[in-house]
Order: sequence, then C-alpha cells, then structure tokens
Amino acid sequence: MTTRLRTPLGKIEGLGSAKSGTQHFWRQRVTAVALVPLAIWFVASALAYVGAEQGAVATYFSEPVNAVPMLLFILAATYHMSLGVQTIIEDYVHKEGQKIAALILNQFVCWAVGAASAFALVKMALAGH
Repeated sequence: MTTRLRTPLGKIEGLGSAKSGTQHFWRQRVTAVALVPLAIWFVASALAYVGAEQGAVATYFSEPVNAVPMLLFILAATYHMSLGVQTIIEDYVHKEGQKIAALILNQFVCWAVGAASAFALVKMALAGH
C-alpha cells in the first residue's frame, strides 16, 4: 500500500525522506567531533606562533606531525562548513531556482576555500625545507 505513495525515483533508490537526512545529520556530527581535537590543536599552534616570522611557521608546517593535522583540520572544517551552509539554504531559501543556485554556489565556495587552504599549506610545507 505504501509503495503507491512513493515517487518512481523513490521506489528505485529505496530511500524515504528520513534516510538521506539521517546521513547528512551524522556527517555533520562526525565532522563536529573530529573538529574538537583538531581545533584545539590549531588554536594552540596558532597561539604559539603569534608574532613569529613566516619562515618559522613554514618550518613548523614542514614537519609531517604538524602538516597532517593541519590538512585534516582544513578538510574537516570545509566539509563541515559545506554541510552547515547547505542545511541553512535548504531551510530558509524557498524558491527552487534560488535554492539550487545557492546550493551549487555553496559547493564551489567550499571547494575553493579548501583548495586554497590546502595549497597554502603545501606551499608553506615545501618552503620550510
């Protein structure tokens, strides 16, 4: 009986409305949990190098023990940002065309921020040697 109420796409994918939302919910929570220790590490690292010369910071990030957590922080933060802004857009933008445009723009901006941040990290890591 319930299969008559589903769209053809819903029947093919086998997903109800709760299944895709649950995945989004859990991705937000997992990235938030991952960001707790990474953000603490990031703040401690940033405070340790306040006023330091650029070369000292580049040397710091040339060590894998520092570059890897920074890359993880960048990836988790930009993905978490993407998920959060997506939720805001889906909740508050009601015109379908504007919503689609905003969701696409959100993805482009988040990818650009992540790529620029990762590029800067790699550039610093390589300059430190």
